[in-house]
Amino acid sequence: MAANDAPEGAQIIFVGSGINSLVGAALLATRGKKVLVLERSDRLGGCIRTEELFPGYRHEVMSSWYPLFTGSAGYAELKTHLEQAGLRILQPGYTTGLAVPGGLSMALKQDLGDAVQRLNALHAGDGDAVGAMAARMFGQDAPMTFGLLGKNPYSWDMLKLLWGQWRARGVDGLADFATGALESLRRWADRDLGHDFSRAMIAPWVLHSGMGPDDATAAMIGKLTFAAVVSGGMPVVEGGGSRLVEALEKVIRAHGGALLTGADVTRIEVEGASKNQTAKGVQLADGRRFAASQAVVCNVTPPQLYGRLLENTAPPELKARAAAYRFGRGDMQVHFALDAPPAWSNPELLKVPLVHVTESMEQVCLSVTEANNGLIPARPTLGVGQPVAADPSRAPEGGWILWIQMQELPARIKGDAAGLIAAPADGRWTPEIREAVADRVQQRLETVMPGLSQRIIGRKAYSPADLEAMNCNLVGGDPYSGICSPDQFFWLRPFGSTAGARGHKTPVRNVFQIGASTHPGPGLGAGSGAMVAQMLAPR
Repeated sequence: MAANDAPEGAQIIFVGSGINSLVGAALLATRGKKVLVLERSDRLGGCIRTEELFPGYRHEVMSSWYPLFTGSAGYAELKTHLEQAGLRILQPGYTTGLAVPGGLSMALKQDLGDAVQRLNALHAGDGDAVGAMAARMFGQDAPMTFGLLGKNPYSWDMLKLLWGQWRARGVDGLADFATGALESLRRWADRDLGHDFSRAMIAPWVLHSGMGPDDATAAMIGKLTFAAVVSGGMPVVEGGGSRLVEALEKVIRAHGGALLTGADVTRIEVEGASKNQTAKGVQLADGRRFAASQAVVCNVTPPQLYGRLLENTAPPELKARAAAYRFGRGDMQVHFALDAPPAWSNPELLKVPLVHVTESMEQVCLSVTEANNGLIPARPTLGVGQPVAADPSRAPEGGWILWIQMQELPARIKGDAAGLIAAPADGRWTPEIREAVADRVQQRLETVMPGLSQRIIGRKAYSPADLEAMNCNLVGGDPYSGICSPDQFFWLRPFGSTAGARGHKTPVRNVFQIGASTHPGPGLGAGSGAMVAQMLAPR
């Protein structure tokens, strides 16, 4: 949209165009609100970015899989609108798998019962333990777990949930839930699973929330994610995630909303005394101003919100808390275009949309520790995405794509755990280091898919620094916009109540914060966008 096409009289302005903004804006637009989405870059979508890196090959440069979105309340409400806008969700029959370099491998279908049988065949009792875990997650603990993750933590709905659970469980029952919720994944797995392979199958799933298996609350997140994926699948958007962005854009425009790229918001314009401040609109870097009669919703990190957009408004205590907000390890991606499917040691893995490659639970823990200490891991855990297994349209006939994600890399480099890559004096990622790590990844892949190098027609890598350059919310390459440790998770995300900021609310009464830095945290579920939409225009 050109600058002179920008609308007048918007009720609600969204700063940033990630999935939380787009879903929140679409929900409000369909409920009759006039919305305006402002995006600083030249494209909408935040971390949803599909590009043809090589002729005929459509790669997901950042995010890729949509189980959280298809299971969300926002999707349920918008589904018909999105389908009318051309969105098509594909659901492959397989979900995940594990390949151990030089060892065992296993593919899992979208069938929890089948997973139980396969794991029991590997080691008697392991499948039963996973089945019992899933039954509890989706049964006895479901109201608490999904309530904590899916409800506004400062709402009456949350109070009613806690009251009802106290009456049903009693104090001892709530304490038992809290004990399990705070446990590390390694402790649970060592206790309940008998085979190293079974533990290694589940271990990498905590990485998808920025955690490690030894972290507090990792058991709840790891078990829930694994069980949800195996039960609910790994859906993808046909043609790439950018098709979802396009569909949401169409819904917003069809209901009177507008979206503007190249619109870098530098300041929220606020009026009133300190405890009764109200936002009137926003100002852009080029001097343009846009008014908002009802609210300004910011899909940004705490340092951006309180150190930039509300720099002249936020109290010192809140600025200090925002500056102290902690970001996590860096992420790196390597994309391969192949002229033929890879020769997995287990051919069934060709049917799996996301396969992890690691030796063991202990190796995942070690790689996390190495990255936390500033070292490039010697044996990083690889998340090997195979979008063509779900969506053949992503590559030319006979071609294949490998989407490799590593979530155990340092934002600043102090050394190399393998002793082969020299650390830069300033700790910054360079193109040379990025390609050296990509070489390590390629060599590691050869251990589970021999002959890979002969099938590669293109390779493109993105370091943590590259990812941050593409999206300023990915500080240090952290794809989750902040560590999900207990002090920055659930109702404490981004931090506890401070100087009038609590949850999605800020000291300015009509300014709200959404995105991965807020409850319920990272992922493509659009939870915070839907929650704030509900605050502004209850359904």
